[in-house]
Amino acid sequence: MIRFENVGKRYGMGAEVLSDISFTLEPGSLHVLTGPSGAGKSTLLRLLYLDQRPTRGSVQMFGHDVTRLARRQLPAFRRRIGVVFQDFQLLDHMSALDNVALPLRIAGDLPEERIQGFVRELLSWVGLGDRLNAKPPTLSGGEQQRVAIARAVIGKPDLLLADEPTGNVDPSMAQRLTRLFVELNRLGTTTVIATHDLTLAESIGGARMQLAHGQLLAVGGGGGAPRVAGAPVPPQPADFGGF
Repeated sequence: MIRFENVGKRYGMGAEVLSDISFTLEPGSLHVLTGPSGAGKSTLLRLLYLDQRPTRGSVQMFGHDVTRLARRQLPAFRRRIGVVFQDFQLLDHMSALDNVALPLRIAGDLPEERIQGFVRELLSWVGLGDRLNAKPPTLSGGEQQRVAIARAVIGKPDLLLADEPTGNVDPSMAQRLTRLFVELNRLGTTTVIATHDLTLAESIGGARMQLAHGQLLAVGGGGGAPRVAGAPVPPQPADFGGF
């Protein structure tokens, strides 16, 4: 599904942030990306999201060499990718409900009544059922993070990328959100979660990708993701996002 071959990335004339990165992500696989601050985790996620192009090397995604795509072709690929950013990137002028509904409205496959039903259920499941009409500036960091996660998963993307997705929530909510990622992966979504939290990494399971000094030191280890013990079961695909 995704293949990096000898990928390097530098900004301007500086040293490479990523050097000779090679790996393959199989369809439906689950990976936990670890490494210290400055290792290049966020840059690697930006390359996966097609927000950045590599300085060198090849990136194959969904059957295409995306390094050769014209800019006008990128939006169609990005719609197949859900992203949870560290800085949330919510639209401040829109309510929580409208932020989460946006990917489904852009896709245009569902009537508004069904979209609102799916979004309300998912936001209730992440503990924001009473904050549907709140706008991001009035939400706490943890609440904004949950809105961002709901927006990323609502359309069941082919690829889900999450950058420190539980960094602003309490342990109970972190476990609940982790369950959401695990269950979405079980339904076929290829998932990459970047985290400093080794406890979270262990609870997720999956294969480990370790970055250090811009180089990928390890790929693999671990099998499929285990269920997260004691975490509430998230809404099933038929119940939100049309999957």
